[in-house]
Amino acid sequence: MTPQLRPPPTVVVIFGAGGDLTRRKLLPALYNLFLDGWLPERFAVIGLDRRPMDDEQFRRHAREGIDQFSRRGPAQEADWQKFAPALGYQVADFTASASYAQLAGRLAAREQDWGSPANYLFYLAITPTLFETVARQLGEARLVADPQRSRLVVEKPFGRDLASAAALDRSLTDILAERQIFRIDHYLGKQTVQNILAFRFANSIFEPIWDRRYIDQVQITVAEEVGIEHRGGYYDRAGALRDMIQNHLLRVLTLIAMEPPVSFDADEVRSKKLDVLRAIRPIPRDQVDHFAVRGQYGPGTVEGRPVPGYRQEPDVASDSTTETFAAIKLYVDNWRWQGVPFYLRTGKRLAARVAEASIVFRPVPHRTFPPSAVRHWVPNRLVLRIQPDEGILLRFMADMPGPGFTLEPVDLSFSYEQTFHKAIPEAYETLLLDALKGDATLFMRADQVETAWAVVAPIQEAWAAPAADFPNYAAGTWGPAAADALLARDGRHWLLPTALEKGRPQP
Repeated sequence: MTPQLRPPPTVVVIFGAGGDLTRRKLLPALYNLFLDGWLPERFAVIGLDRRPMDDEQFRRHAREGIDQFSRRGPAQEADWQKFAPALGYQVADFTASASYAQLAGRLAAREQDWGSPANYLFYLAITPTLFETVARQLGEARLVADPQRSRLVVEKPFGRDLASAAALDRSLTDILAERQIFRIDHYLGKQTVQNILAFRFANSIFEPIWDRRYIDQVQITVAEEVGIEHRGGYYDRAGALRDMIQNHLLRVLTLIAMEPPVSFDADEVRSKKLDVLRAIRPIPRDQVDHFAVRGQYGPGTVEGRPVPGYRQEPDVASDSTTETFAAIKLYVDNWRWQGVPFYLRTGKRLAARVAEASIVFRPVPHRTFPPSAVRHWVPNRLVLRIQPDEGILLRFMADMPGPGFTLEPVDLSFSYEQTFHKAIPEAYETLLLDALKGDATLFMRADQVETAWAVVAPIQEAWAAPAADFPNYAAGTWGPAAADALLARDGRHWLLPTALEKGRPQP
């Protein structure tokens, strides 16, 4: 790594350093960036939390998380000894100005030791109820006064609805400039999601057919086998619509549907995504049932073992009507996509852990071949695999070897790991490095966040009334029957993710 490609001297300050996100994601990501030579030579991490710890205890806490969750496995002792001195800790009350005065002193001392000014990256790995409080305290302590040197990373959820997201945006932009605020969505750091831009705009053969004339439908599926695990308290207040569709799945949709940007400038790319969100056809409040389906899992079987229903999970109300499954149909009303449905679905305790986007092309206008020549006819399908086996697959018809003429679907596939022969960086590694460099391309702007909330607002309003039929799908299945009916009304069906096709039933 050449020095000029590294960020300038930086101190990363993590609010919520004793929490699960820091242990599982942030510290392993920073450690891997260090091993790969991406971090600046002058670099430090200061963790803040209520939990009593000193610097050495925090380092042991970090080592445990890195050993367990780093994609490289347990840290090598020689590497750890080089990284550990950069870690420090401060017991803090996030509501008390004294904690921020102490932090300012530590930052000033670090700059004095380095003999040069440093950039500050403040990461809010905390409950959303404290976002505004911490930002205000940072502002009063003059720690974010310089927009060139200080940045604030805000985790999701960014608001609970359009009104709360807009209020939070107003609060933050009263304190910081918009270019200082990095609203993070880890899905945008995944390699396949990033590669949608490269796939579309670095290759000339796909863009001419990337529109309503050739594409019949787009399906985006993010399915999880696991339940809510240890997040019952959070999830029972959120649900699948807020937790996944409003952010992750809509972000993938914008990358698939956006117009070619003039340049790779962050605001140019984000403005093109915003255009897509603004073009999404509003769902009439009285027609939500025609465009959206919700579900909640009951007891079932996953990988041969019985699992409880959502209402039996820890920290979940016994009569909860929070949805653990959501499927919606959207239309993008512009010249490129008019009339093409985008089907989005996500859920907990589904039949498999898989995430992929399928672009399904229109059938050939005339089938030249006799029925005897076709064993299994399918439309052309381009699949962007997000997990597992990240890569891209193109399905087309071909003649099978042997006498006669027999058509069968075949695949051209590309796998990142098999092609590049190295592990794919975790999403947080990509996003943290971009934040350190000040590159906001993969982060959301305020207008994007608020417009995304506006897309799902009619569904939120309709679903505010408790569902009477929960639970309505068994754990280990593909969701409620109403999700199948959503597509059946259009003469379509949910596609089985390509990673599961061999020996697996259609959903």
